[in-house]
Amino acid sequence: MFTALQTMLNSVAVSFDLPILDWIQETMQCTFLDKTMPIVTLFGDGGVFWIGIAVLLLFFAKYRKTGFSMGMALVLGLVVCNITLKPLVARIRPYDFQLQEFGREITLLISAQHDFSFPSGHTIASFEACTVLLLHDKRMGIPATVLAILIAFSRLYLYVHYPTDVLVSLVLGIAFGLLGNFLVNLIYKKWVYNGKYAE
Repeated sequence: MFTALQTMLNSVAVSFDLPILDWIQETMQCTFLDKTMPIVTLFGDGGVFWIGIAVLLLFFAKYRKTGFSMGMALVLGLVVCNITLKPLVARIRPYDFQLQEFGREITLLISAQHDFSFPSGHTIASFEACTVLLLHDKRMGIPATVLAILIAFSRLYLYVHYPTDVLVSLVLGIAFGLLGNFLVNLIYKKWVYNGKYAE
């Protein structure tokens, strides 16, 4: 099953992904983005920024449910995507694919990544977080969504993810954000709102 998926992804890489990555390099690359995109992408590293926001929200009763929902979504994404899908699909990074298939070496603006490409953990975590924040408070959700979009774009600009990685991860991130929020709502309905526990 996963061998067939790898074959399909390799075909898509040649026909769809690499032309988009090369177009970004040819038309959008500039000194400003070369300096800012490596900084923007740091906000998605290991989901640490979003985890920090979720933990911070737990300290405020008004936002505690939001923090729990973000935490639930981030855990779901970690288990399903980073721990399960990445090693099973085992898609190599686009810069490695270029070198392996076409002998073309890509000069990276950040260090080479040490895990597989599909899906994008940066994108999933970012869209999990911004989805939950949008559901609870648009004043936090809108800026978080802008940041999530920039983080997702940074993965393309830096040539460390394929567009299909990012697109699938965006959908999964939103789905896990919704699911995390749903599960926490169920927990609150059963254990919090009936008076067994207080916020």
